[in-house]
Amino acid sequence: MSRRRTLGPKKKLALLLSAATVAGGGAFVMATTSNASPPAATTKSAADSTVCQGLATALGNNEKFIEGQRANPDAQSEARIANREAVIAQIKVQQEASGCTVGESAQDSQTAQPEQPAPSQPAQGDQGGQGEQAGGDGAAAVGEQVCNGSTVTLSGEDGAPAASSNQFPAGTKLKVTNLDNNKSTTVEVTSVSGSCVLLNNAAFEQVREAGKFLIRRAVIEKVG
Repeated sequence: MSRRRTLGPKKKLALLLSAATVAGGGAFVMATTSNASPPAATTKSAADSTVCQGLATALGNNEKFIEGQRANPDAQSEARIANREAVIAQIKVQQEASGCTVGESAQDSQTAQPEQPAPSQPAQGDQGGQGEQAGGDGAAAVGEQVCNGSTVTLSGEDGAPAASSNQFPAGTKLKVTNLDNNKSTTVEVTSVSGSCVLLNNAAFEQVREAGKFLIRRAVIEKVG
């Protein structure tokens, strides 16, 4: 007659504890794996990317414009500031979509023109809502090259092709040529900004290189 082996209570308890330990360890490993955070996405700064630099410059120009409006307010300043705040919000969306540091700001770099005396170049944004400065490029003759050494970026504003400026009054016509692709656009100044020339979205699209938000080599001429 065959005899079945039976386990005593102590052996049964030991086997159950062993199985629970193995199962629990496996569950711990799975939980640790599933709860592991994905690697953080890296963001690019203006120093790392031309796209990011262009967006940071556009953001800085709009911020400086707002500062100028608050320092020298007029009857339309509140509406202008609200409009530029909406533009800044859109630029931040573009920064995030492009993998740039959201909120990074940089002022438009403008190289001083050696043939002009230093006093004729006031700090950007000092004009407030006036948009016209005494002397300097604002008094340039038709057909003359202006804003020498300036980079060109976009204001982020919608509408028909147009420009904004802290040097030229509304109604001035400017021709902007991108030397990197030889594309040109002629636009009318319609508003004030914190830069010599900012193009709105439609005008910038006419001269931009694909994927870039900054024109480093630009020729700007006053044509009307």
